[in-house]
Amino acid sequence: MIDNARTPLVSIGLPVFNGEKYLKEAIASILAQTFGDFELIISDNASSDRTEEICRQYAAKDSRVRYYRNATNIGGANNHNRTFELSRGKYFRLAAHDDVLTPTLLEKCVAILDKEPSVVLCYSNIIQIDEHGKQTGILDKDLACSGTPYQRFRQLANWNHDCEATYGLMRAEILRQTDLQPNYTDSDRTLLCELSLYGRFYKIAEPLFYKRYHAEMSTQAYPKIHERMAWFYPQKKAMKASAFFPSWIKTFHYLRIIGRVPLNLKDRISCYLHALHWLLQAHWKSFGKEIVLFWSIFLLVGLGL
Repeated sequence: MIDNARTPLVSIGLPVFNGEKYLKEAIASILAQTFGDFELIISDNASSDRTEEICRQYAAKDSRVRYYRNATNIGGANNHNRTFELSRGKYFRLAAHDDVLTPTLLEKCVAILDKEPSVVLCYSNIIQIDEHGKQTGILDKDLACSGTPYQRFRQLANWNHDCEATYGLMRAEILRQTDLQPNYTDSDRTLLCELSLYGRFYKIAEPLFYKRYHAEMSTQAYPKIHERMAWFYPQKKAMKASAFFPSWIKTFHYLRIIGRVPLNLKDRISCYLHALHWLLQAHWKSFGKEIVLFWSIFLLVGLGL
């Protein structure tokens, strides 16, 4: 029997919206972990399918499961962040409703964080699966595992990865110092960059995590940068500037995190230069489109149209 009055070592946050198709498999793989000192925090973003029923069934059977339901859909990133805000553990891991864990993932990641105080995030190789659970490939990338803060930042602030390390086990005390995941496209990349400035990542060189790729995931449903803002702002009336200017918002956020994390002068300047170079190189078309959009809106408002 799990004692809810006792603070668990690990918190797992599982945000979900209409996830009935894969949710049971995802929850079952979490509850089957060989490391049992954890809490599973499920934040349901006002689902309209059987998600609530499934979650309540698991919460009734296992006291480690804490189920919360938002009155309205607060957006994908806000719901991710909510799971962390509700967490109590020393370590935190974000989970997805459509992914699957091998039984020893938590055990092996916890062992690394307990042993290596300089490691802020521990992740593993990833097995890619399709909607039917069939293996389609393996992701084996070393991201921010050594070197100076600048070298780690440079490895992450580019398009050479899909932010897989977001699903690593993190030190909650470090994650709490970040902005978590703000409301703009690709903000998970910015979050990883900020974490890497505090310390190194560690990759377990074996596949312990199954990442499912299917047509309903946000990056597939909204392949373009501005389209994907619908995942952050499901209620169009709630959209803010980041919905129209995500590239600019992202740029200023990069500069802000570099400025506030404790770094020596050389690393700070190097990070600034890399961030500006990469953002201008990778997003110059988006910057231009957003400027055109801004002046178009300005003129339409000015003309009263």
